[in-house]
Amino acid sequence: MKKSTSFSIRDIAQIGLMVAVIEVSKAALSFLPNIELTSFWLIIFTLFFGWKIIAVVPVFILIEGTIYGMNLWWIMYLYIWPLLVLIAWLFRKNDSAFFWAIVSGVFGLCFGALCSIPYIVIGWSSGTFMSGLRAGFVWWVAGIPWDFVHCGGNFTLMLILYKPITLAMRKINSSNIMI
Repeated sequence: MKKSTSFSIRDIAQIGLMVAVIEVSKAALSFLPNIELTSFWLIIFTLFFGWKIIAVVPVFILIEGTIYGMNLWWIMYLYIWPLLVLIAWLFRKNDSAFFWAIVSGVFGLCFGALCSIPYIVIGWSSGTFMSGLRAGFVWWVAGIPWDFVHCGGNFTLMLILYKPITLAMRKINSSNIMI
């Protein structure tokens, strides 16, 4: 019997729920600068739902662009969130809250550097490669204090939430409840 490569109704519902959880969490913490649960949920959903995350990320990014407008930050989302999912996928066998807190914290710390890439390209296109590097570097350095906040928030939230959420996810998976 050939295995189906299409999404089932259950898959589509789960993808919709995952995106909704990310969006609601993002909105709930929006009053805190650079404190977010998006990184947490993308890691958790990658660990528990595997390949379905491939549909979650573009839907999330598209919804973000629809709500907030598609600007330079939106271009950054096109590679930043898939990168986090790839990292989570590569280390998916690890079940340590501390490990995932470090991964999430380092990701938050590197977020600004990753976001500087479009500024490098824009600066390069309007001058030389060095002017592009300068533009990206200046943009990144200006945001370093916020990267530290992002790092601390990601680390702390993952450390606190990893065990209870993974326990709940395992119970849901073992009882075959739809999420």
